[in-house]
Amino acid sequence: MAAIEITKDTFESIIAENNIVILDFWASWCGPCRSFAPVFEAASEKHPDICFGKIDTEAEEELAAFFQIRSIPTLVVIRETIGLFQQPGALPPELLDQLIGQIKAVDMDEVRQKIAEEQKDGESQGTPEA
Repeated sequence: MAAIEITKDTFESIIAENNIVILDFWASWCGPCRSFAPVFEAASEKHPDICFGKIDTEAEEELAAFFQIRSIPTLVVIRETIGLFQQPGALPPELLDQLIGQIKAVDMDEVRQKIAEEQKDGESQGTPEA
């Protein structure tokens, strides 16, 4: 599946409807973004089970702000609506493939358990002991 343009209007449905979403935050004036685009597109063709989305930081300032994008290109990976990875910089094809393999191998039950434990710990630390 080819990479798709994602906007603030389509973002939530894309995240909800896809198991794994890899986002490329980019801008047309960004040289490294233009260099990374064919790598990202090739990965989208190689992994049709993953949704590859492109977010133009100039047009989608709200999404860029939400993800606190400070440098482009930036990759964000979301699996089962949980953010697992965010890193600025263009990746060479072999590293992007390694990242995809690692994301597919993540035990999401374990991730959800850790999140629940962190939330529980945060709640218990916020209450004073009697």
